[in-house]
Amino acid sequence: MRVRRILAAVIATAALAGVGLTGAASASAAPQGARSYVTPSQCKQGGGTPAINEAGNYCKGGTHDGEQVD
Repeated sequence: MRVRRILAAVIATAALAGVGLTGAASASAAPQGARSYVTPSQCKQGGGTPAINEAGNYCKGGTHDGEQVD
């Protein structure tokens, strides 16, 4: 009985460690320095205001703050 509990604990720990490693690997696989563009409607849906007439065409405020509007 004790062996089963220990084995279950080891398997659970390994499973949780595997999930953590998988998440870290997928996060590091994302391209670094990639430019982010949003549409004016995405900017508005995120709670921001598309500043299309200003230099750079950026989204001001909301979840897409500072991202370029395309």
